[in-house]
Amino acid sequence: MNAPVKMPPPVANKAARSVAPRLALPGAEAFTALAKAVIPPLLGILLFIGVWALVAARSEGLPGPLSTWYSALELFADPFYDNGPNDMGIGWNILHSLGRVGLGFGLAALIGIPLGFAIGRFAFLANMLSPIISLLRPVSPLAWLPIGLLVFEAAGPASIWVIFISSIWPIILNTAAGVASVPQDYLNVARVLKLSELKVLTRILFPAVLPHLMTGIRLAIGVAWLVIVAAEMLTGGTGLGFWVWDEWNNLNVEHILIAIIIVGLVGLALEQSLLLLAKRFDYAQGA
Repeated sequence: MNAPVKMPPPVANKAARSVAPRLALPGAEAFTALAKAVIPPLLGILLFIGVWALVAARSEGLPGPLSTWYSALELFADPFYDNGPNDMGIGWNILHSLGRVGLGFGLAALIGIPLGFAIGRFAFLANMLSPIISLLRPVSPLAWLPIGLLVFEAAGPASIWVIFISSIWPIILNTAAGVASVPQDYLNVARVLKLSELKVLTRILFPAVLPHLMTGIRLAIGVAWLVIVAAEMLTGGTGLGFWVWDEWNNLNVEHILIAIIIVGLVGLALEQSLLLLAKRFDYAQGA
């Protein structure tokens, strides 16, 4: 009997199978990535709004999402009106809060970064200041407010003082931890090459400490933004905290909910801005 003849594999089908993956739409992968990035947060927001609406429907005093949205449209129709210090638009209150946070945080960075480098660089200074930092760091930020009012005799500087004293600790501790984590071999090489302290700082310490420093700055700005609202509630005047307290006295709960959302959005914007700044520094360091 003749052996059965083996048929060659279907070339056309094999070619079709090899070409099939190439026939995918060019934007399919980008669309899939976009969907994975957008759909989960969108579902989370919808879930939050749904729970909010359900709780508001069962509560007499809590406004729902729809009424809060209409109130926000009316509020932001003229955000920068000015009828005196106790009657200003939401835009001015946001700017006043951001200004206080900027001043307090700027002072904390101006003092905390060099102090963190010095603490991490010199063991004697670290041992000397460690008990003071350990004692003052756990103190609640608002406990410093009466001291600020007593010393500065004004609400604005007292609020900036609270921001400063509450945001300086993350900067100092993270910077000092970054300096302490630098390998000793790097410093030994710098000593052999007889590099000046300035060159050791700029060529060795700063590039190595930068990730720790940016982490401390992110933590500090988050703490500063959290504290300013509570400080302004107690000191009065202008700002988001005072505005929230004033709206509570007027029993305008929609505006309080709007202020909560604004505080969250501004805090998110500050954090994302610092993340972008940290990435830019990483790129510059890598270059």
